[in-house]
Amino acid sequence: MIPGLSEKAKNKIKEIIARYPQKQAAILPVLRLVKEELGFIDHEAEKFTAALFDVHPIRVREIVTFYSMLNQSQLGKYHIQVCSNLSCSIMGAQTLIEYLSQKLGIKPGGTTKDKKFTLSTVECLGACEKAPCMMINFEYYGNLTREKIDDILNRLE
Repeated sequence: MIPGLSEKAKNKIKEIIARYPQKQAAILPVLRLVKEELGFIDHEAEKFTAALFDVHPIRVREIVTFYSMLNQSQLGKYHIQVCSNLSCSIMGAQTLIEYLSQKLGIKPGGTTKDKKFTLSTVECLGACEKAPCMMINFEYYGNLTREKIDDILNRLE
């Protein structure tokens, strides 16, 4: 089993696997549980998950790197995800990503030294009508400008 998991999580993994007629269909729900329990999915967790499901580790790696909610390192208190897809790009997302990067002193994929903010770009947040948009933890913010971003970040602090 994956190191660092509580007994409750280990039991929950067994329950999740039992729900699926094909064991491998439970990989994503198990990875989500691991992420919730540990805060991220590192290479060790990937290897243990692959062994648990009798798949090659690259299969688990593909899943972890595809889904943005399955982060591979510890995130800051506030995870800022900025959409970089077509609608948001046309509406100025790249300029806002650069602004956030400069304001926070980190590049996309980085976390501030105080562990308060992690900045990420994502392919799509599914909110094209609010372009450009971002999500902080699980809350959406749209029709962004520098001023709106400043206001939002100030309210977080």
